[in-house]
Amino acid sequence: MRKIVIIGANEFQNPLILKAREMGLETHVFAWQEGAIGEENGDYFYPVSITEKERILEECQRIQPDGVATIGSDLAMVTVQYVASRLGLPCCTQECLRRSTNKYLMRQAFDRAGIQVPFYRCVDGEMDLSEDWGRDFPFPVIVKPTDRSGSRGVTKVCRHGELGEAVRRAIGVSFEKKAIVEGFISGSEYSFESISVGGAHRRLAVTKKYTTGVPNYIEVGHVEPSGLSEEICAIAEDSVFRALDALGIRDGASHAEFKVDDQGMVHLIEIGARMGGDCIGSDLVFLSTGYDYVKMVIQVSLGEEVSFDRAGQSGVAVVRFLFSQDDLEHLRWIQREFPDRIVRVGGIEEDFSRKVEDSGSRHGYYILQCHSLVEAEYLAKLGDSAGMARA
Repeated sequence: MRKIVIIGANEFQNPLILKAREMGLETHVFAWQEGAIGEENGDYFYPVSITEKERILEECQRIQPDGVATIGSDLAMVTVQYVASRLGLPCCTQECLRRSTNKYLMRQAFDRAGIQVPFYRCVDGEMDLSEDWGRDFPFPVIVKPTDRSGSRGVTKVCRHGELGEAVRRAIGVSFEKKAIVEGFISGSEYSFESISVGGAHRRLAVTKKYTTGVPNYIEVGHVEPSGLSEEICAIAEDSVFRALDALGIRDGASHAEFKVDDQGMVHLIEIGARMGGDCIGSDLVFLSTGYDYVKMVIQVSLGEEVSFDRAGQSGVAVVRFLFSQDDLEHLRWIQREFPDRIVRVGGIEEDFSRKVEDSGSRHGYYILQCHSLVEAEYLAKLGDSAGMARA
């Protein structure tokens, strides 16, 4: 029996574990034991942190897997690349991973490739953030850690007096203790899911993103398809595919984020060398297009030919995250009134006293399959229809 090593075992990695088993693979799952659903669903579970690359490599040299994979996690991708490359298994290059997990290196790669980027500056913890530092920046700006995801440490800064605190906050959650300051791009937010094989890229889905807005832009929900015209999607595709080439992403999943401004201009923000998290790649792509994105990731990790058959029916899919007790009560309302729309409910907490500060501290989620974008926004309390949901 062929074997696959899966890095990560939480709720969002579980679809990868289940799909691998469905494909007849023996699954070896690595993650912290506490709260790891993969402990129950994997064939073999190893209570090892996903950051302990050497320990995982040592176990994998004994296991001799046919592939190493993860979904939706930049941090886990670091270990995937490290282990797979040393076992001679398919994976991206180390340089590609560095560029796709570090926002500053990514901006530099886009710049060199002639891809339009906003103003950007890198800041480290050793810099003297004096009273005059950054006064000439084109405010508003966005401050982010260079090497984190999930809205951690992200702040929109409109005035110079707020800059120092935002930079220190971003550096505080950065692994390398650096932050990037970027010019703020206005517009609606979207993301772009694709798969690459041998340097040939293929669009799978475009997603509409909803956030809390200023100052931290924590993701509230996502809907597929996005509602964008094919003309704008094609422009986004051209920009994303050129950026994938600039980063060196030749094989595997990718998740790009972009904005569309009031003039219909597409502005690329960043790209990860993995499928979108927040249930985008693991669930929404399949529900909205029929493409089995998770299976594609496994096929690439095994060095197999990727299947583009549509395995399911397409529709409109939405994931909504819980921030408050009101959100939980609204979910209960959907369960009573629209039970046929519910695909999955996960990670629900009953205690909402803890403040949501980033994507990792939200209080659960639910996934719906709907008949239209308007219905998806209405039921999930998103966008223009948010206030109508329980009228």
